[in-house]
Parts: sequence; structure tokens; C-alpha cells
Amino acid sequence: MIVIIDYGLGNLASIFNMLKKIGVESIISSDLGDIKNADKLILPGVGSFNTGMKNLKKYGIIDTLNQKVLEDSTPVLGICLGMQLFTQKGEEGGAEGLGWIEGDSVKFDIPENSDNLKIPHMKWNTVEILGKSKLFNDPIKERKFYFAHSYHIRCKNKEDIVCMSNYGYDFAAAIEKKNILGTQFHPEKSHKYGMEILGNFASLT
Repeated sequence: MIVIIDYGLGNLASIFNMLKKIGVESIISSDLGDIKNADKLILPGVGSFNTGMKNLKKYGIIDTLNQKVLEDSTPVLGICLGMQLFTQKGEEGGAEGLGWIEGDSVKFDIPENSDNLKIPHMKWNTVEILGKSKLFNDPIKERKFYFAHSYHIRCKNKEDIVCMSNYGYDFAAAIEKKNILGTQFHPEKSHKYGMEILGNFASLT
């Protein structure tokens, strides 16, 4: 069973409905028992890094997440803010993250000559897949995903990045480190391309 973690932030119903559409069972829960018994976890998120970490602490979820992800190697998918929380630190407020991915979450620093690009980055955008990934079936085929974010992650280890996009400059659009996967874009809002991502995640063993 996939557990979509409810910690007070994120498009929970949208993810649940997309999974249901592709025939994958899931539940939305903040119950520690449900999280402990999950076969896979999805950590969504919309909002600030500080609030995300504050809520995970308030709900008492962090120790269980560390056990499931780091010790039990349970597959986890972070979406948008959820992926950013995998890093060591958030530039916004300076809060410490979960620390599963070496790097931090930083605000877009758009160059002045970048065609008046506005923050947040809120649009459909293409991605470049860098190589073989558990999330994508065909690394050559072009895909578009829906993004809505003002911050992005900056990875210390480039091999953790499996997909790039560009908004004024290149940034990590998806990451993968063993059982830890994440997308900066919203697969639950990305139609057939999002179905591919969630379907592949659901199929992981």
C-alpha cells in the first residue's frame, strides 16, 4: 500500500485521485502505524521549507520516516516541497531538512537578462532526462510537466540528479538516490506524463 503522508501541506487529494485513475491503491494518512506498514511513501508539499519541517515535527513523523527510508529502504517519492525537504537545509528561514540528499533548497536567482521571467516558476516546462532512471520509461522521449515553485534544490552530488529543466538557468527537476526519489514538478497535475511517473513509482519493489 502507498501512503500519501498528510502533514498539513500538499495536494493530497490530487495525488490520491491520479493514483486511483491509473489503478493504484493508496491512502492519505498521518498515522504512524500506517506509515510504518506502508510499502511505499509519498511526501507531497506546497508552501515554505520552514513550515514543512515544523509540521513534520509537530505530527511526530520524522523518526518514523528516517526508520522507513534510511533503515528499511522503503521507496519514497517527494513532490515539490516534499522533495526539497529531503535536503540538508532550506535557504528560506535556514531550517534544517531531513538530510537524505546532500544539498540545499535555494530561491531562484534569475539573471536580469532572462526575458523578465517571474517568480514563482508556474508553468508547463520541458525536462531533459540525464540517463537511466526508475521514474522514466524512455530517456529520449521529450516530456512536459507542470511546475509551481519559487525554490529549487541544489545537489552536492550531481549523480543524484536524473532530470533537468530550465527557467533562466538549469535546475534539478528530479532526483534519485537508491530508494529516495523526488520531482520538483507536480506529476499529479501533469496528465499522461505524470501518470508515467506515478505508475513507475508504484511498480517499484
